[in-house]
Amino acid sequence: MHAIVVGGGIGGLGAAAGLHRIGWQVTVLEQAEEFGDVGAGISLWPNALRCLDELGVDLGEHLAAQHEGGFRDRRGRRVTRFDSAAFERIHGRPLGAIHRRDLIAALRDAVPAESLKTGAEVTEVHEDGRVRFTGGELQADLVVAADGIRSPIRHALFPRHPEPVYSGSTAFRGVAKFPGARLSTSFDRGTEIGVLPLTGDDVYWWVSYVTEAGNRPDDPKKYLQQHFGDWHDPIPALIDATPPEAVLHHDLYYLGTPLETYVKGRVALLGDAAHAMPPFLGQGGCQAIEDATVLAHQLSTKDIAPALAAYDGERRPRSQKVARESVRMGKVGPQLANPVAVKMRTALLRTLPAQVTVRVGKDITGWRPPRLPRPAPPRTP
Repeated sequence: MHAIVVGGGIGGLGAAAGLHRIGWQVTVLEQAEEFGDVGAGISLWPNALRCLDELGVDLGEHLAAQHEGGFRDRRGRRVTRFDSAAFERIHGRPLGAIHRRDLIAALRDAVPAESLKTGAEVTEVHEDGRVRFTGGELQADLVVAADGIRSPIRHALFPRHPEPVYSGSTAFRGVAKFPGARLSTSFDRGTEIGVLPLTGDDVYWWVSYVTEAGNRPDDPKKYLQQHFGDWHDPIPALIDATPPEAVLHHDLYYLGTPLETYVKGRVALLGDAAHAMPPFLGQGGCQAIEDATVLAHQLSTKDIAPALAAYDGERRPRSQKVARESVRMGKVGPQLANPVAVKMRTALLRTLPAQVTVRVGKDITGWRPPRLPRPAPPRTP
């Protein structure tokens, strides 16, 4: 069986790894000239780490388990504590973080090199599995559309479906060298700043705040220094230590109208193409990895049509629920701007024991994937 995966990001390479693991031939078509991702980090919750095990993806020494940290206010005063030991006891896995480039490399290594094609812009996808791209045309038993939030394939298959909508927040991101940084998420009115340690003294940081879409400062680093230079340590130092060209700025969009199906003919939508969500739960990439695992599992146990129906029936309710929760979390968390409401939220969070906070969202992060077939061990002569 042959699958074409359109898109070489986290979801696309995850799908390719899963399909290869169950014995399919896979062709990954990536529009860019090389596989990679933006220069920032990503949190990997236990649900995603379990999926990566099933997909046969080895993160090696690149995964950074998160230890003590928690929520703070802009002055650095602790609001809640993250109890990493309790979190790991509950979930069996830590909260992990990794540089996106390292995650992409690990996913790529789980796929045969001959399956990966770069510089391949897809121009047509048909429900029967026919794909036209720069360089040729292929016929496949399955097409996986992992072509992102602005998915041309989604638009072609569902031309009347509304386009993504603005979440109300914009975000700056970067990675800086800063030994000794600890996990933290800090809030103020309509603003969130996160600090997520990676390996090798790298630290992923982000700033999100409520504003109109399209506001673009001429000098993003200088803008951040001016507006957030009085926040608690190490936030100003992290911004200062990030090269100006490495500061990323994106308005945050999501798929505001849920799709009625993730499948059409022999085409399956996956990741942001199917359920783009705001990042306020840190689950966008994790849900794409879940998609990849479930798709591979269903295709390992059923013919294509019933497998795709089962994939849609399993993934659509869960991923759309997570998307709704991400929107809701944004409204009561980083997007909350009313000063009275912010004070009430802070007071409430301070009353919560650490044992309670590590259980928040357990129905999302506690999800366990189906098992995938293991490759047969090599025969001994």
